[in-house]
Amino acid sequence: MAQSTETTDWVSRFADEVIEESERRAPGKPVVVASGLSPSGPIHLGNLREVMTPHLVADEVRRRGHEVRHLISWDDYDRFRKVPGGIEGVDASWAEHIGRPLTAVPAPPGSAHPNWAEHFKAAMVDALAELGVEFDPISQTEQYTSGAYREQILHAMKHRADIDAILDQYRTKKAPAKKPQQAQKPLDEAEVEAAEGSGAAAEDDGSSGSAGYFPYKPFCGGCGKDLTTVTAYDDDTTELTYTCTACGFSETVLLSEFNRGKLVWKVDWPMRWAYEGVIFEPSGVDHSSPGSSFQVGGQIVDSIFGGKQPIGPMYAFVGISGMAKMSSSKGGVPTAADALKIMEPQILRWLYARRRPNQSFKIAFDQEIQRLYDEWDKLDAKVTDGSALPADIAAHSRAVRTAGGELPRTARALPYRTLASVADITAGAEDQTLRILSELDPADPLTSLDEVRPRLDKAEAWINTQVPADQRTIVRQEPDSELIKSLDEQGWQSLRLLVDGLADNWSLDGLSHLVYGVPKIQAGFSADATAKELPPEIKVAQRTFFALLYHLLVGRDTGPRLPTLLLAVGQERVRALLGE
Repeated sequence: MAQSTETTDWVSRFADEVIEESERRAPGKPVVVASGLSPSGPIHLGNLREVMTPHLVADEVRRRGHEVRHLISWDDYDRFRKVPGGIEGVDASWAEHIGRPLTAVPAPPGSAHPNWAEHFKAAMVDALAELGVEFDPISQTEQYTSGAYREQILHAMKHRADIDAILDQYRTKKAPAKKPQQAQKPLDEAEVEAAEGSGAAAEDDGSSGSAGYFPYKPFCGGCGKDLTTVTAYDDDTTELTYTCTACGFSETVLLSEFNRGKLVWKVDWPMRWAYEGVIFEPSGVDHSSPGSSFQVGGQIVDSIFGGKQPIGPMYAFVGISGMAKMSSSKGGVPTAADALKIMEPQILRWLYARRRPNQSFKIAFDQEIQRLYDEWDKLDAKVTDGSALPADIAAHSRAVRTAGGELPRTARALPYRTLASVADITAGAEDQTLRILSELDPADPLTSLDEVRPRLDKAEAWINTQVPADQRTIVRQEPDSELIKSLDEQGWQSLRLLVDGLADNWSLDGLSHLVYGVPKIQAGFSADATAKELPPEIKVAQRTFFALLYHLLVGRDTGPRLPTLLLAVGQERVRALLGE
C-alpha cells in the first residue's frame, strides 16, 4: 500500500493544518469542515470521496478533543439538468422538469419521498449512518427559500460589476491545449460519471444581457424553471425585473423580499465559505482545474464576501472494478449503498482512508473483492500482533472506529472467499451453511450463523448480485459415469486416496493437506513434502488432479477452492460423485 512507508498518514497531516488554521481564523469556535452533494440522481462512489475526505479529517480533529462541525450541504436547490438513465419508472417525460429545482421535481414512481432530491438523498443518508459518518445537514432549498442568504444575495448584486470583472479574467483566457488522445488514460464508467460533475458545477457564471451582468437567477413564477433573464435591477429599492425564455412569464419583485432564486454556482460556493466559516473542503478534479470554481471562488470569497478560502485538496477519481449492471444506479455506476451490500463498512472506510485524496483507486465488485478481504484480514492480524507499520495502523484505526467508538463488526471473521463459496454452493440455505461452516474447524466449531454476520450476508449478496449465472457453482446430481469409466489406473488411484482420507481429514486445513498431498503420494513423496523438495512436474499433476475433481463434482474445469467445495458437498455425496 502506498502509505506503508510513511510515519504519519495524510489524515493526520491535514488535521494538523486544519487545527492551526481554525485557531488562527476563529479561536474558540468549532472547527468547520464541509462537503457538498447534489442529489440529482444516485450519489455514486466517486461522490462519496467528497464526504469521506473531510469526514476522516474531522474525525481526527475530534479525536484530539476539538469540537467539529462537518457540514453536508445538500445542493437540492440545483436545477434539474437532465433525465438520468437506468432509474425504474423514469422516462423521457421527466424532461419537462429540466430547469426546475431538484426539490420541485417529482420523485421516481413508487418512492416514499416527496420529491426527486429527497428520494436520492435518503439512500445516501442511510449509507453514511452505516459508515459512521457524523454530519450536520444543510438543505440549500431551505436556506434560499427561508431568506437565510438574503443579505449575501443583495451584497453580491450590489457588487456584481466586481464579480463580473473577476470572472472575466478567466472567460478571456484560452483553454489549455488538449493532450494528445493517445496520452490520455481512458476513464471507466465511474470516472466518466464523476467527470461530468454535479449539477452545481455545470451552472454558468451568471447572465449578461443589455442590462448588464447579474450573479443571481430567479426561478420563474410561471413555469418554475430557471430559464430566466434579469432585465432590470435597482440597487436602492432592490426592485428586480426578469423574463422567462421558456414560458414568456415576466414579473417585477423586490429582491429584499423575494426568496425564489439562487446565486450562480461560482458565486454561491464562496458565499457559503464565508457564511459558514469553512476551514476545510476538498473538491473534485472538475472543480480544481485552472479557472474552475475553486480557483475563482478563492478570489470572490476574499474580495467580495470578506472571507477566506478553505484548505481544499483536490481529490482524484474513484474507479470501479467489474460491477454487474444494477438498475438502481445510472449506467451501472454504483452507489455507497450498492457497495455496502457486498462489503462491511470498515472495508469501504479503509479504501478511502489508506489513499491520499489525490490518489485514484478502484473499488472491487468482481473477484478482486476476495483478494481485498484477504489483504484486510492480514492487516487486521498484523495490527493485533503489533507488526503493522504506523501508517497502516492509522488507516486501520480510521476504518474500524470513529471518535464516537467502534463500528459494529463481524465477531468471527471467516475468510470472505470461503463464505462466498459456501453461499454459492448452498444458495443461501441456512442449515446447510451452518453445517459446512461448523466443520471448517472441528476444534472450535461455529455454533450460530450470527457469529459470522454481517460478513456472511455481504458475501451472499456479492454472489447473488455480482457473479453471473454461468459462473455459479452447481453440484452434480449424479456421478459422471462415463468419465469415471474412462480413467486410467493413476486416475482411479488418485480418487481412492482422496476418498480413503476424507474421514480423517474432514476440516478445512485437513482437506487442504489431503487434496494437495494426493499427487505427492502418487509420485512417491510424503504428503508433507514442501515445494522445495518436489520436482516441477508435481504442480502439473496437482492441476490435473484438481481439474478431475472439479469435473466430477461440478462439471467444470474450475470452481470454488476444493477444500471448501468438498466440505460443502458433504462426505457422503462426495463419495457417491467420485464413484465409490
